[in-house]
Amino acid sequence: MRRKPQLRGRAARLARLLPTGAGQAARTPFVLLVVLLLGGGLIGLLVLNSALSEGSFRLDDLQKETKSLTDEEQELQRDVDSYSAPDALQRRARELGMVPGGDPAFLDPDGTVKGVPGAAAERSSLRDPVVLPPEAIAGLSAISQAGLPG
Repeated sequence: MRRKPQLRGRAARLARLLPTGAGQAARTPFVLLVVLLLGGGLIGLLVLNSALSEGSFRLDDLQKETKSLTDEEQELQRDVDSYSAPDALQRRARELGMVPGGDPAFLDPDGTVKGVPGAAAERSSLRDPVVLPPEAIAGLSAISQAGLPG
């Protein structure tokens, strides 16, 4: 029969702490735990990366939508500016048959009149008299209140 070789020093102490058959059995749960932790970590990173990518795509879509809406707002503001320009208002007023007013008079809070009111320009300067339907008159009052042509 063969004898086991005698170990000395540290090796002998380690051999006494770990029995020969139990060393392999004790490692298996530890290896499984490490593999599960690594696998779980990788899956967690994959899920996190996917969520960040989805958020990035959503942010890109929202930035494109914001740019589109900003362009539309600027276009509408240009339209408002062109309608409210003095020459455009004057042209639109003449199309509706309005004439420039005369000199204005002002009332003070105590009821006194300041200034001498003047008559409006003659309608004879227009080629044809203009008769406005009630809808145009209503639109005209809305224009004067909003400052924009209808």
